[in-house]
Amino acid sequence: MSLAKPWMAASGVEVGEDGRPTNNADPIPYITSFVAAVLVTVIMQHVFTLSAIDSFGEGALAGFGIGLFLVTPWIGIFYGFVEKPRNLLLIDGGYATIGCTVMGAVLMLL
Repeated sequence: MSLAKPWMAASGVEVGEDGRPTNNADPIPYITSFVAAVLVTVIMQHVFTLSAIDSFGEGALAGFGIGLFLVTPWIGIFYGFVEKPRNLLLIDGGYATIGCTVMGAVLMLL
């Protein structure tokens, strides 16, 4: 949560007097995020199976690579065209990289 305030500032999310996003009661972003995470996990499992990735370390490393070298550059393309701050790319790219690393590791534990 330490990056919540810098993320909200960089992304331009409106915040209320309590410092929380004004749309925090809207369930759509949470539902969309959950569905997207499931889709990413499913395709990661598919890629891992095709690539014979079958250990915790391999899963974590492959997830790291997917986050850092596939997802983060893609986010960078979007942010470059809409002129978002570099700080936002670092936060969101870091989140994607850590998230994919964890997903890859967890997939190998199942």
